[in-house]
Amino acid sequence: MHELSIAMGIVKIAEDETRKARASKVEVIELEIGTLAGIEFDALEFVWPAAVKGTVLEAAEKRIDVIPGKAQCMDCDTPFDVTRLYDACPTCHSNLKAIVQGKELRVKALEVV
Repeated sequence: MHELSIAMGIVKIAEDETRKARASKVEVIELEIGTLAGIEFDALEFVWPAAVKGTVLEAAEKRIDVIPGKAQCMDCDTPFDVTRLYDACPTCHSNLKAIVQGKELRVKALEVV
């Protein structure tokens, strides 16, 4: 379950940024996670309480913006929605595509006090 290491990485980012801002805690953390990022949302929710216990994120509200997958066909240039990395172009059925959105995994914003 790599979601625990991801959650611990998010905690590290939050602690570093909170320290830089000379704040003591985080009230809100906003995350952007793409549907193609390989993150199991249920698993992240499960490990979150253990990962944030005793940290600046322990009492923080967590908001997750889910970014849908989008690709562009490299053969016919058709933009299309992608739910799995191996989805083919709906126009020409090619598997050659550039993923243009949906692999994000970032801390978008922190509200600190």
